[in-house]
Amino acid sequence: MINPKQRSYLKSLAHKMEPLLIIGKGGVSENTLVQLDDLLNKRELVKIKILDNNLDNRDEIVDNILDRLGCDFVQFIGSKLTIYRQSEDKKIELP
Repeated sequence: MINPKQRSYLKSLAHKMEPLLIIGKGGVSENTLVQLDDLLNKRELVKIKILDNNLDNRDEIVDNILDRLGCDFVQFIGSKLTIYRQSEDKKIELP
């Protein structure tokens, strides 16, 4: 778990990031989770965009991703979700 100070730091890093993964009409599939797992291993901090044509509940999508991948919630603004998971070789040094 990350504390509020660390979450604030991660939000500042994510501010200038572009979404690396887009979740569309198909929702969260196994392939999407595999891609997201690879992104988290490589980058640790990932921004995801959830398109408006997705009919699933956004809170359920967020909970599904967090539970299945064991990552930490950073922020969810509009249609953009930011998550964090520390990898074995730390790339982001948290305060």
